[in-house]
Amino acid sequence: MDIKELIYQGENSGVEFKQSDVRPESVAKEIVAFLNAIGGNILIGVNDDGYISGIDKGSRNWEEWVMNICRDHVNPPVSDVKVLFHKVEEQTILNIQVPKGTNKPYQDNKNQFYIRVGSTNRVASQLELLRLFQNSGAFHYDATSVLSSGFLDLDINKLYRYFQLFELNFQEEEHKTNLLKNVDIMDAEGQLTIAGMLVFAIHPQKYLHNASITFARFDGHDVTAELLDKKVFEGTLDNQIDQCLTNIRANLMYASKIVGAKTEDTSGNYPDKVFRELLVNACVHRDYSISGSRIRVFMFHDRLEVRSPGRLPNSVDVEKIKYGVSYARNPILVKFMENLRYIDKMGRGVPMVVKAAQQLGRTLVLEEVGEEFVVKLGF
Repeated sequence: MDIKELIYQGENSGVEFKQSDVRPESVAKEIVAFLNAIGGNILIGVNDDGYISGIDKGSRNWEEWVMNICRDHVNPPVSDVKVLFHKVEEQTILNIQVPKGTNKPYQDNKNQFYIRVGSTNRVASQLELLRLFQNSGAFHYDATSVLSSGFLDLDINKLYRYFQLFELNFQEEEHKTNLLKNVDIMDAEGQLTIAGMLVFAIHPQKYLHNASITFARFDGHDVTAELLDKKVFEGTLDNQIDQCLTNIRANLMYASKIVGAKTEDTSGNYPDKVFRELLVNACVHRDYSISGSRIRVFMFHDRLEVRSPGRLPNSVDVEKIKYGVSYARNPILVKFMENLRYIDKMGRGVPMVVKAAQQLGRTLVLEEVGEEFVVKLGF
């Protein structure tokens, strides 16, 4: 984006203005907040109201000054921040381009973790800090305990079938609770883990109210069109995936697009494994610490959208995912679903979807929108 456009749009989640006399501590706070988000631009020489006051380029070595801040005031230190100079209205502006951090969470030299909220930054709350650590791989939310849950919440028949895969007879197991703790279905106190609840509980939504999939089919190309079908799929993750896949298959019988004066049927273009892969990825890799959101599946005339709560974790971006690079935000869930033969843990799923779309000449868009990861599969 042109520097004038950045200034014109004002301060927002990706742009911060600072005057030339800004202190290093203030710049460090902004850098930390952008690193903990998705990056941004700090424009030095622009007042809060957008007035271009400029900097004295010869008053200091600005690039060295910024690099010193990144080294001495940011923890862990960063070296991939870019320092650019722009000439606007006869004034020189310093643009500090901060990338999305790959070693979250970041803090300043006063041990404060900052996040970007709109056009401001603030100290991260406990839950927000938890998400930052989760994205770093230092903490896995699916291993946390579901308070007040216990053995009676488990589906014994499903456990029996699961352990049969390993030639274990769960019904005859003398120390059932110890076994469940050892495989991460329970914690040390006998409460279910998030992962154990999502895969083996009788009714996970009793405790995890929005751990479900909402499906909606629209008679048009956006959410303002007439709603033709809406369902909420609950139960364990494998049941949710199976139910939603069946519903997608049923609705594909009627999915179509307008070509000239004719309506072309688009059903049957993709094999079931494509839709299944998108649903499995959404369920396994969603951020379950975002408790107020569900996975949402929208079907339009021209595409299917799968929206999963949570941005991509550290070191992973959209382009890497297309080539099979993966990161297990919920490694225990991945383990359970792999054992249930829903995934192979080899990173082949998304490349398979990409290839299927290319072979059919269809569009495929993968993007982060707000706090969601969105896949748009064209019909």
